[in-house]
This record gives sequence, C-alpha cells and structure tokens, in this order.
Amino acid sequence: MGDAVDLIAAAWRRERPDVDVAPMEIIGRLTRLGRLIDLEQREYFARHGLERWEFDVLATLRRSGGKAGLTAGDLNKAAMVTSGAITNRIDRLAAKDLVQRTPDPDDRRAIRVQLTATGRTLIDELLAPHIANEERLLATLPPADRTQLAALLRTLCESLGDTALS
Repeated sequence: MGDAVDLIAAAWRRERPDVDVAPMEIIGRLTRLGRLIDLEQREYFARHGLERWEFDVLATLRRSGGKAGLTAGDLNKAAMVTSGAITNRIDRLAAKDLVQRTPDPDDRRAIRVQLTATGRTLIDELLAPHIANEERLLATLPPADRTQLAALLRTLCESLGDTALS
C-alpha cells in the first residue's frame, strides 16, 4: 500500500538512481506527521475554544509548579518563539483572564506570569482529555513500538541540540 513519502521516494529513485533518498523517507515522514498531528491538535483545541499555543503556555505554567509563575524569558525558552511573540501571547491570554502579570518579589525589574484561577481550572480540566486525544493519535502503535519510537526521537532531538539544558 504505502504512503505519500513512498511515492515521492520511488519517483526520485526512478529519476535519480544515483542519489540515496533514504534520509528523505525519514525526514519527509516526520515533516508530514508533524503537519498531520498539528492539524488534529488544532481541531481538538478549537473545540475547547483555544489555540494550540494557548494550551502550550498554560501547560508550561501549570507544570512549572508553585504559584510564583515564570518570567517571560522562561516562557520564551519553553515556547521557542521570539520575545515579541511571547509578549503578544501573554497579552492575549491575560485579556482572556487566563494569566496575570505580577512583579517579581526578588527582582523589581522582572515580571512573572502566573495562571489565574480561571487559567488553572481550564488547564486542569483539559489535561486528561488532551492526553486521551494523543492516545487516540498513537493507537495504531503497540506500547513497545511507542517506547522505541520515543527513544529514537529523543536521540535525534538531542543530536540537534534540543536538550533539557537548552
């Protein structure tokens, strides 16, 4: 049967048999899979009145623990976006009463971003259904395959500089 990447790779093998397109088969599938998952998650979050990035920021704040919140810089590192983009995201979430800015008690120049009660309730209510949705997306893979895939993807992420210390 095959997938779209099989067709692309076969065409390249026919047209350029001198080039090994095996890397394209992995990168192409990762790229296509990323898009497919992104679409699925956008639809899921839209049903809950959120954008995917909104869930990501709320989840980052929630899993950070403590009530002190995070600085915009901390959120920026987690989101991998520009400082202007994170400021815009914080503004939009604050307008929805999901986060609030508070002065940092240890540094008068810094501002911390915290979940509001509404934001905390929302993220707590959505976490389990979100995980169930991800489970649905992975349902075709048995547990052993998932474990192996997670390990392989971790190795690839680390090799490209995406580490816990980044």
